[in-house]
Amino acid sequence: MLPQWFNKWNAENPTNIFGPAFLLGGIGGAVVVAALLVTWGQPYATDSMQTGPRGTGMSVPEFEFDLAEGDPAIAGFLETTSDPIPPQGGEETAGEARENVPPGLEDLTVENYDRLLTAMRAWTGIPDLFDDPDNYQTAVGHTMVSMTQSINEDWDAHVNANKEVGVTCYTCHRGQPVPDNIWFRATPTVETMEGWSANQNRVTPVSQFTSLPSDALEEYLVNYGVIAVHDLESRVDNEIPGDPLIQHTERTYSLMNYISNALGANCLLCHNSRAFYSAAGEVTPQWSTANLGIQMVLELNNDWLIPLEGLYPAERLGPVHADAPKVACKTCHQGYQQPLQGTNAIGDWPELATTGEPVYSDAADQASLSE
Repeated sequence: MLPQWFNKWNAENPTNIFGPAFLLGGIGGAVVVAALLVTWGQPYATDSMQTGPRGTGMSVPEFEFDLAEGDPAIAGFLETTSDPIPPQGGEETAGEARENVPPGLEDLTVENYDRLLTAMRAWTGIPDLFDDPDNYQTAVGHTMVSMTQSINEDWDAHVNANKEVGVTCYTCHRGQPVPDNIWFRATPTVETMEGWSANQNRVTPVSQFTSLPSDALEEYLVNYGVIAVHDLESRVDNEIPGDPLIQHTERTYSLMNYISNALGANCLLCHNSRAFYSAAGEVTPQWSTANLGIQMVLELNNDWLIPLEGLYPAERLGPVHADAPKVACKTCHQGYQQPLQGTNAIGDWPELATTGEPVYSDAADQASLSE
């Protein structure tokens, strides 16, 4: 006996004998695929990095085929790096032989300075970098060299948290005069509304194209705002005038969403899944590294980058407020937990590793071993 629905279909569609077959075939195929997935497992294997205690679900899963693919930018860096040349004593210095040498590099030997200058020109995509003393790129570049040295020296606990990685110009620039993933002020996004400007109601690049607030980077990575979802106190008892608690929460989510995208990781890279708000011994080691990174970015923006505003031409300033370009996590990380997937960017460039005298001892030891 055939089902009643089939008899009805057959009577109404006497010439369409394939419709039911397609339907039943589709349903049957879906059942077979579901059964295979349950019994054999899904074909795209994943690997997980455990970030917290076992059994808590604190891990960052990724597809194995994604892990097997390296960051394509690594090749560009390796093509432009070279071995340092340990000084033997008595060599002519860059300050004596070259013009427009950035502060802090004057005492390098000419060989090492020329080697570094060639690399910096490739890293920034500026073939005549430091040639013209009147070009704004020369003044900005001098500051950038000092900033890079400061990052590697003063923020060693962040840039070398697990192993020596460090930063060079290439970490951000990737062969371009203007790095990707810089940002400018975008608020207010709704000027015609009374009260709070409803920043979360406009999708912008600064909010990662979500309807979350567009001023999170400005508030937390420039203005030293307190990153918090709630204060554990009753809102009735909170007498801080004009304190927009819900807006603070949304702004924090906006920042966390940005950081997650910047590092290509989920919340459990840093947070304990059962106590997101707690930082008292209930977070992962990566939480401390990330917190240091936030403090570092605050310093970079306020002490190094914003003061450069007067040096830039108009086309290099922000489209809304004509402000200087600023950095955030994604400027360096670009979707990876470690920039350039942890490639040691500073190992061959001791000149950028410190504001003091470069240490060439390791390079000298390696050279002697190779001989």
